[in-house]
Amino acid sequence: MGNRWSPFSHQVKDFLARNQIPYQWLDIELEPEAAKLVEYAEADGRQHLPLVLFPDGSRLIQPSNLAIAEKIGLRTQAERPFYDLAIVGGGPAGLAAAVYGASEGLSTVLIEREAPGGQAGSSSRIENYLGFPVGLSGSDLARRAVTQARRFGVEILTPQEVKGVRLQDPYRVLQLADGSEISCHALLVATGVSYRWLNVPGADKLTGAGVYYGAAMTEAIACSNEEVYLVGGANSAGQAAMHFSKYASKVTMLVRGESLTSSMSQYLIDQIAATENIQVCTCCSVVEVKGDEHLEAIVIAHAKTGEINTVPARSLFIFIGASPKTDWLDGAIELLW
Repeated sequence: MGNRWSPFSHQVKDFLARNQIPYQWLDIELEPEAAKLVEYAEADGRQHLPLVLFPDGSRLIQPSNLAIAEKIGLRTQAERPFYDLAIVGGGPAGLAAAVYGASEGLSTVLIEREAPGGQAGSSSRIENYLGFPVGLSGSDLARRAVTQARRFGVEILTPQEVKGVRLQDPYRVLQLADGSEISCHALLVATGVSYRWLNVPGADKLTGAGVYYGAAMTEAIACSNEEVYLVGGANSAGQAAMHFSKYASKVTMLVRGESLTSSMSQYLIDQIAATENIQVCTCCSVVEVKGDEHLEAIVIAHAKTGEINTVPARSLFIFIGASPKTDWLDGAIELLW
């Protein structure tokens, strides 16, 4: 139970969704049952939301991802101190490497700081992945890969994060976020990237309260019959636009370039063009977001005309590229920025 505009609530929903844990979401503002459950659980007012109830009757108030993970049985600590192969990053590349290593008999551990599947796991639809001619969702791809990896005995730690590495020939020693260490013969880095943040006034304040990064699968239903704005013109933005078009009354894509052709696959461009409730606004960028407790409006600049318009908005989703997650390797190997 929680408030739609609470960053804490969004964090909990996003974590559960990306780890494919079934849950029911009740908005305290819309569902009478939510207020009753909060009262029965003796949670002290709305300032202590979100409230998470479990089948055994226990509860967590404003829990961290780690607290939820421990409660639902996700593995966060390694079983042994040494592995033949350690893989940092649980996206498609990391999961594939884990399958190949473990299938050859290597003791293998995979460390993922958010959820197996990585950014691909949060995609609403992937149609250009080899072997799936009709496409599949990112969560389905992640589920299949995780099942395959575990069948070969891969140990998956999530949510867990590597904070540093040191070389102690012939071993590599990983320092984890909880203070523990594990060592390995071979270290494979598959950390991928994290979403690049929108650096405009108001964006930081409203992140999780109307401004979201990725999160199409998590927030789509909440946007039913509303107008949704997306920033970005690459495949992740196109996939999200197609997904939102099933729920929102209108989806407006704000694209900085003059067209989608230089950054998006043609199959997605064709699908967007054939979808009536998707509008593509080229040469457009968001220069400010406004709102007190949640997003209320965005300011759009039109590069060609010089116009600046303020439009009401409740949901803004950002897909403006990504930055490599390699800072923890600084000092261990040479990094090219």
